[in-house]
Amino acid sequence: MKSNIYQSEVAELKVLNNLFIEMTAKNCNQHCKHCYIDFPKYKKETDFISIDVIKQALNDTTKDDIECIYLTGAEPMTHPDFNAILRLCLKRSNVCICTNGSFINEKKARFLKRVEEESENEIIFKLSIDHYEEIKNDDIRYRGAYRQAIFALKHLLKYSFNPIITVTNYYNLPEDEIVQGFGAVFNKNNFEMDRTNLQINPWHDSASEFEEIKNDWDKLDCEYGRILTATGIYTCPFLANDYRGRCGSSFGDYNKKSSLETSFCNTCIKSQKQMFSIDFSKFE
Repeated sequence: MKSNIYQSEVAELKVLNNLFIEMTAKNCNQHCKHCYIDFPKYKKETDFISIDVIKQALNDTTKDDIECIYLTGAEPMTHPDFNAILRLCLKRSNVCICTNGSFINEKKARFLKRVEEESENEIIFKLSIDHYEEIKNDDIRYRGAYRQAIFALKHLLKYSFNPIITVTNYYNLPEDEIVQGFGAVFNKNNFEMDRTNLQINPWHDSASEFEEIKNDWDKLDCEYGRILTATGIYTCPFLANDYRGRCGSSFGDYNKKSSLETSFCNTCIKSQKQMFSIDFSKFE
């Protein structure tokens, strides 16, 4: 007799290459329509991760081959100790800053270049722009967000950074159309675009329901990384601070298996690629 009980697929951590650090879960100067984070509506919360927690995590993962540390969250550059944390992480590996770009001007870009030159490792930027047209982008984010991001892009290019533009495909456009549209934007701003400079992710609709998952994915972020938050270790940025993704309190002892049982998991598998981390094999 067959059981009607559904057993979720399990993804196992193959190697800890990617260490995500949630700098803050609630502090951001943009409240985008597609954001999966549940922001407080009427008050600001002080939830910045402690630098001591990060130091402990780096100590606990010394035997892991970490290729890149991702400073993420809501907006990571709102953290009051951002510069100190960046320098600390650069001592360990390359660092990717996942940002909307609103804190980046010429002075900040020049400073970040100087910080990078102090280290043997590289600073990478993942800059969020969700549509190649200003009006449609700002409809998702807020009025002025597009110009702010392009302003940041120009200054990053001026100081020889090679940013990755991350696009959440809110309008469900064909990928070729997005590539062509951003190609025109990049040409206008003297940015020699390689396909690796554009990461297009599907939009996670919070109203979507979980669909049964079959073992047919290629690479998932939870197979190559974990996220450190102020409240513990979780499988991926989607499930940060969600009990369904909790792996443990520290990297000293944490769960290396993940049950694929949420609608977030459906979105990741739909993408057919790693959504949050960088596939460095494409750069080789």
